[in-house]
Amino acid sequence: MNQIRQTKCNAANHSSTANAWLASCQKIIDGVERTREAILAEFRQTLGAHEHLLRLVLNEAEVLAWQTEVPHLVFPALAMEKAQSVAAWHARQESLQRTHFKSAVAAD
Repeated sequence: MNQIRQTKCNAANHSSTANAWLASCQKIIDGVERTREAILAEFRQTLGAHEHLLRLVLNEAEVLAWQTEVPHLVFPALAMEKAQSVAAWHARQESLQRTHFKSAVAAD
């Protein structure tokens, strides 16, 4: 009888540990997702038609972050860095297009 009680108690302890671990993992996943959505919202208007590039770099940042032991700490900084890089690229592209347009107008 004691063996049965001990087995049930051990199973309950393992179950509660597993549930706590799962809850912890879910918090990390939710935090990464909230960060992703915040960065998307911040850069969405800036990038306009190039939002797909932003989504790609955020996916890349998330993959890299999950390869570490602390993805919830790595992802925000890495994602922001990559998003800023895409925004800078976008700004350069617009500048080049304006310069090209001005040159074309001046040539006419």
